[in-house]
Amino acid sequence: MKLAIGNDHVAVEMKNTIKAYLEAKGIEVINVGTDKSESYSYAISAYKVGKLVASGEVDGGILICGTGVGIGIAANKIDGIRCCICSEPYSAKLSKQHNNSNVIAFGARVIGIEMAKMIVDEWLGAEFEGGRHAVRVGMIMEIQDTQELEAAK
Repeated sequence: MKLAIGNDHVAVEMKNTIKAYLEAKGIEVINVGTDKSESYSYAISAYKVGKLVASGEVDGGILICGTGVGIGIAANKIDGIRCCICSEPYSAKLSKQHNNSNVIAFGARVIGIEMAKMIVDEWLGAEFEGGRHAVRVGMIMEIQDTQELEAAK
């Protein structure tokens, strides 16, 4: 498995800890975030991770900023990205099972490192269930591709 990880200046320490945690599990991690404390826009990291995920160069992405919100919103602007902003493991797990999320985001100022590890573990351990959920993910992709939803007309 290969993941991309990105962050802003607020989340350098948490990013480095999560990266090491994943590598200890044998997961290859591509760091596209900053390693400096000087101001760095979360949108840059979101773009880089999103493009790697959308192109298929990596299997998924993890994004970390102060709250997880800005970086997650930015990632969701990239075609093919379904990013879930998580503050606890249950949402991370269901975001994969029901929404086939391919990126997760969380906030270094919102959760602690142990919670971040639990979120990552639940997300990585979950599998997309397909079925009725595949229909809904298809509808999400229809909105992305056309800015319309035939079923809503």
